[in-house]
Amino acid sequence: MTEIRTRSGAAGVEPAAVDPGVVATPTTPPVAAASRWSGVRPATVGLPLLGLVIALAVWWLVTAGLELVHPASLPPPQDVWTALVDTADVLLPALGVTTLMTLLGFLLSTVAGVLIGMALAASRRAERMFAPLLVAINAVPKIALGPLLVVSVGWGEKPILTMVFLLCFFPIVLSTATGLTTTPADLAELARSLNASWWQAFRKVRFPAALPQIFVGLKVAMPLAAIGAVIGEFYSDKPGLGYQILQYNGIGDTATAWAAIVLIAGMSILLYSALSLVERLALPWVRATTSAR
Repeated sequence: MTEIRTRSGAAGVEPAAVDPGVVATPTTPPVAAASRWSGVRPATVGLPLLGLVIALAVWWLVTAGLELVHPASLPPPQDVWTALVDTADVLLPALGVTTLMTLLGFLLSTVAGVLIGMALAASRRAERMFAPLLVAINAVPKIALGPLLVVSVGWGEKPILTMVFLLCFFPIVLSTATGLTTTPADLAELARSLNASWWQAFRKVRFPAALPQIFVGLKVAMPLAAIGAVIGEFYSDKPGLGYQILQYNGIGDTATAWAAIVLIAGMSILLYSALSLVERLALPWVRATTSAR
């Protein structure tokens, strides 16, 4: 460094020259990064495990500890675990069938629901014309349609996929239409100021802005897909978990029936968690632009 003199006559030190080819990049302090990860990982893993332990403790207390419920209605958790281990060769393949039906029905519902929601958002007349019909279809008790689906579409996968679709499509339609019709005003004004076409505004502004709302509908629909798959299997010849629940309950083996129900619950949790992970990876800006809890 060399000595320089300012206008006031005071001597100063000339700062060292900076290489223009070197770009300074911000770095995260190691302590801050470590604290961030240490605050996320235990909460993400530990709190769900704590909730599971509490639920199992209450289950055991109600059934085996205080004996408030007869074991024929709700067996204690140790009996359900024993039944799950003993019938794993039957229940695990059935779990695969139910998972496949749930995913296929959910994908069909997602595609159809997003397209229907886009159509309703694009035309107010279409919304006024078909929205009451969609509400009416959603209000019909789906379990009452089970025997009719067997007559209408036959046995096999069709009644299961139809039941999943009927349960899932409405929240996806509603969230898609709501997201596309509630674009932030500043973003819509920006697209108009740039003379963007309808397709450019939709692709660059409206649809990305609607994605958080669409994912809300998808996360509501995912557990409903598992419910629809099980109900559909009640009226199908596919050997899924719903079929196994009917079979084991019919012979009085309620422990194995509850083991199948536990597998359905675990499958739903895993699918919901996977969908939440997809949302977090696909929409990284949402957590950065919203307040953290």
